[in-house]
Amino acid sequence: MTVNRRISVAPMMDWTDRHDRYFLRLISRHTLLYTEMVTTGAIIHGGVDRHLRYHDAEHPIALQLGGSDPDDLARACEIANQYAYDEINLNCGCPSDRVQNGAFGACLMGTPDVVADCVKSMIAASDAPVTVKNRIGIDDQEDYPSLKRFTETVANAGCKTFIVHARKAWLKGLSPKENREVPPLKYDLVYQLKQEFPELEILINGGIKTLDETEEHLKQVDGVMIGREAYQNPYVLADVDRRFYGDDTTPLTRHQVVEAMLPYIEQHLTEENATIGHVTRHMLGLFQQMRGAKQWRRYLSENAHRKGAGTDVVREALALVPERDDEALSA
Repeated sequence: MTVNRRISVAPMMDWTDRHDRYFLRLISRHTLLYTEMVTTGAIIHGGVDRHLRYHDAEHPIALQLGGSDPDDLARACEIANQYAYDEINLNCGCPSDRVQNGAFGACLMGTPDVVADCVKSMIAASDAPVTVKNRIGIDDQEDYPSLKRFTETVANAGCKTFIVHARKAWLKGLSPKENREVPPLKYDLVYQLKQEFPELEILINGGIKTLDETEEHLKQVDGVMIGREAYQNPYVLADVDRRFYGDDTTPLTRHQVVEAMLPYIEQHLTEENATIGHVTRHMLGLFQQMRGAKQWRRYLSENAHRKGAGTDVVREALALVPERDDEALSA
């Protein structure tokens, strides 16, 4: 199975759920989408379908797992096989306390042999390719040497694809939010990794906001993962298919994206305890920097959770935004 990872959207807790992924897929047909991190415990002991189901339209889609026990990770992969994900990814980059207490996430950067054992077990159990997402390092680790050791050890276990967030994670003293912003970005270390391991697929992540930046990174590495920008300004993905996949299909306009979401929202509302807010919260940034963007956000935010709210709320919010996509705000 071949996965084109040239452009992807990062796994983001509370953000990249199935509703967000369906929405993003309407904007880009080819961008690889990642789930939120799902722990092995949630899959083995929780409601499997609740954590793993997705809409067929979301392909290509990767499942990100959180865990550090090789047997549990293998079991989670076996269960995930039933859902036919295009990739299974191991989280070695999340710095939250909750993740640290579970001895996985970024703290695994300190134990590359454990990660290697995990990857071996996952590869043996998974029908899909297994990849690793990691930081350039943690805490006081020396920069490049520790990144090189980690990559070499895990690659020897069979992992051929590494998605590297070009910031260190400080496990003590910084919050998860600060860990996304405070440690300096060191893209050069990721470039160096690709130069030293040309046989590996190396993707870069961290602070990337524009497709022009993306193009520059692709001169050095195999793929670019976009994070918060793809959530807060999702229409940034609209030109991805043309620029990076050679697909000249005219992308949907912002208004067309909203119209295409309406049947999906109506279907969602047939589920127990569903509200349109579960979906529309992911759509707030669609008109970023366009006329009417503030009115769109405000109307949806104020009305999506009112009792009995349906797709009429989305239509009413859309009526507040000029229909032409070139109605950008003046600088």
